[in-house]
Amino acid sequence: MSFAKLKKQSKLGSLTAKLVKEVEKMNNNGASGDDRLWKLDVDKSGNGYAVIRFLPAPDGEDLPFVKLYSHAFQGPGGWYIENSLTTLGQKDPVSEYNTQLWNNGTDNGKETARKQKRKLTYTSNIYVVKDPANPENEGKVFLFKYGKKIFDKLTAAMQPEFEDEEAIDPFDFWQGANFKLKAKNVAGYRNYDSSEFAAVSPLLDDDDALEAIWKKESSLAEIVATDQFKTYEDLKRRLDYVLGSNISRQDSEVEDEVEIIERERAEQEVNAVSNSTSRSVTTDEDEDDALSYFAKLAEE
Repeated sequence: MSFAKLKKQSKLGSLTAKLVKEVEKMNNNGASGDDRLWKLDVDKSGNGYAVIRFLPAPDGEDLPFVKLYSHAFQGPGGWYIENSLTTLGQKDPVSEYNTQLWNNGTDNGKETARKQKRKLTYTSNIYVVKDPANPENEGKVFLFKYGKKIFDKLTAAMQPEFEDEEAIDPFDFWQGANFKLKAKNVAGYRNYDSSEFAAVSPLLDDDDALEAIWKKESSLAEIVATDQFKTYEDLKRRLDYVLGSNISRQDSEVEDEVEIIERERAEQEVNAVSNSTSRSVTTDEDEDDALSYFAKLAEE
């Protein structure tokens, strides 16, 4: 582009529309910084549509998905955003603390425990068949993070509820099926209930092309490898810092802390609403959005 053309576009204001579009795309997709991740792009009404294909397990790995537990919440000392050791079947300080809160017999304790509970995210490799909002993604392999609702649909496909429904392996190249991912806004929350599998069919008719797709998959085991988790001691120190003091205290002291956390949380929610320039739809399923948002706040 010449400098004269740049100046002409400035007068016409044509660059502004492009910039706005890119900002909206970043807000919708979440600026995670990982080019391997694909996310469904939704419009301002919270609606989105794409066709994807869940892929088999990567070479050398047993399962076509992994699940990760994590925590993301704010206390008087800042944000706690960490992977949970319960993913590995180990003890985790937040889970232990939440158990204390739940068992202390107070409503505040139970409410705080709920807000600090584990968040579950599944990750699989996918092939993007159709992405109307971002057609450049079509024909490419990505990692896809999703929640329990979508995982339940995968499970239902493998274990159908009724006799007239045939079980399928949604992760199979040849005997699987494309997944029509549909998002819509229901009562202010993103809803995927209308998502469904198409008829069983090979992803492609060319085995060489399928093998090439398979070799492009990213490792799933790396996502839940031990080096992705801090030690119990490190997590405990971070938790104590976020809570503002040692967690082993009397019930009355715990109640005081709960009040502090609730006040800080309320202030944060007000600030988030006033500073928000993007989405009006929230979702329990889109956990990566929440974690990215919390991570950004923590960095600030």
